[in-house]
This record gives sequence, structure tokens and C-alpha cells, in this order.
Amino acid sequence: MEKTYCKTASLISNSCKAVAILAGQTAEVEMLAFDYGKYLGLAFQLIDDVLDFTSTSTSLGKGSLSDIHHGIVTAPILFAMEEFPQLRAVVDKGFDNHDNVDIALDYLVKDRGIQKTKELAIMHANLAAAAINSLPENDDEEINKSRRALVHLTQRVITRTL
Repeated sequence: MEKTYCKTASLISNSCKAVAILAGQTAEVEMLAFDYGKYLGLAFQLIDDVLDFTSTSTSLGKGSLSDIHHGIVTAPILFAMEEFPQLRAVVDKGFDNHDNVDIALDYLVKDRGIQKTKELAIMHANLAAAAINSLPENDDEEINKSRRALVHLTQRVITRTL
């Protein structure tokens, strides 16, 4: 999760916090904005990791299985390694050998790694929505409309297919 945070969520969380700071918000609102971005970014990256295994290269705009071919071990494979510890030896050998990619994918099919990754993404999306819903109440309809859009975005992140 730390790698996932550093890869994607750190940019989004710090950007959200920067907006709150520039708007002169309280420290509490700054932290809620940071949390929103953090959890949204984690959910986004986790779904991206799933899509690398479940989407075609045309819909992704990058090669399907791109991460594994580049030796990047993401959440679906990590979850599979929890259920099948013998997969660790394959991962340690690397994925330069296409046979190792096939072996890892065989384990992934037997495991619930993709489903567990989706569930983790949903949990983070819900935490992002909770951060927005924890903001101080406001009577301004435009602000409330924006907040609803931010909450809606949390759902779009986890239901996207591209």
C-alpha cells in the first residue's frame, strides 16, 4: 500500500490538501481534503492494477499485463501469494521468462486476488466519500453540489472499465 500511495495517491492527496490551504480552510478541512485524495488515489490505483489483468490493451491504452511484464508485482498477485505461498518463488525469479508469467496467471485464476483487490479499492473509495461527508455542513448549494460530485467520483473510480 505504501508503494501504491507513493505511485498515485500522494499526488492526489497533496493536491487536494493544497486546494484547501489555498482556499484558507481550517486544519481539519485540510486533513479531510488530504484524506479524500489519499483514499481516492489508492482506490484508483488498485482498480488500475485490476484492469491490467482484466482489460485488453486497446481499452487500457497500454499493454494488457503491462505491470507483470515489467516485473511489477501489484495487489492481485500479492493476494494470490497469500493463498499460494509457492507463488513467491515464481515472483522471485522474475517475469522475464514467459513461463513464469503463465504460472503466475494460473495462480491468479485459482485465487480471489482480483476480487480482494476490488474489495480493497471499494473500502478506500468509501473512506474517500466519508472524508467528504465529514466536512462541516454548508448551506451553499454550489458547494454541496461539488461535494456530491466528489462523492460520485469515488464510485466512478471503482466502477470504471477503461
